[in-house]
Amino acid sequence: MNWITSLQTAIHYMEEHLLEPITIEQIAAQAHLSPFYFQRNFSLLTDTTVAEYLRRRRLTLAAHELLHSEHKIIELAHKYGYDTPESFSKAFRRQHGIAPSEARKHSSSLKSFNRLTIQVNIKGAEPMNYKIIEHPAFSLVGIKQTFSYENGENLRDIPKMWDKAYHEGVEDRLFELNNGTLKGLLGVCVDQTELQSNQMEYWIATAYDGEISEGLSSLHIPASKWSVFEVEGPMPSSMQKVWKQIISEWFPSNAYEHAYLPELEVYGGPNVAPQIWIPITS
Repeated sequence: MNWITSLQTAIHYMEEHLLEPITIEQIAAQAHLSPFYFQRNFSLLTDTTVAEYLRRRRLTLAAHELLHSEHKIIELAHKYGYDTPESFSKAFRRQHGIAPSEARKHSSSLKSFNRLTIQVNIKGAEPMNYKIIEHPAFSLVGIKQTFSYENGENLRDIPKMWDKAYHEGVEDRLFELNNGTLKGLLGVCVDQTELQSNQMEYWIATAYDGEISEGLSSLHIPASKWSVFEVEGPMPSSMQKVWKQIISEWFPSNAYEHAYLPELEVYGGPNVAPQIWIPITS
């Protein structure tokens, strides 16, 4: 099952269980992915989180039922997963721009978020510059932070982590330590699902072999085969574009599978094109 097919299977599962309190673990299992990789892939392909998709779809169905039935608002609130009419009304107004009572009274125009269908058009896609390499195990040092990915916290807060590292001089310090075969700074995504639900670990690091300096941590990266993608164009939009191409075009078109080791973004410095390193198996 390729990544796109597995995501579509998971979307079907969400639609079939919209009125139930389903978890990200249950949804990801339908796609045969860890919750971290499912949430990440889903967000990249759809520009929304799983939680936001479920909320929008439930409120779309609730609005339709509000206008075409005589169910009380409190009944609809409970049916669509809200503990109180007040919390339902607040969410309803945030999506539709009007309170449920006003919508029913005036038959107002409402927003409809339709069921997602993921389609991939390989023909005519932009070419991707990549190479397959074998790389021995190596160590890196840097700073790390744990983020929740359930509601897109990681997407909002990782850029803040980089900004803080820059202003506190951590980036310069890591550049000076860099003595490994990978040159520059690394952004490293580590799936923490098996240790803590809905969590990922992110590192700002550099390849380094030596004693660990105060305030830094160390991470071992096993030997692996890697698909290395060149990233061209203005940042950060070009980085996100290549990530989306990898998931929606490259993996469905190739026989490789993800090796589920940490993924790397490699920033080699001025005048050096960034790279994305994906661990793969054939």
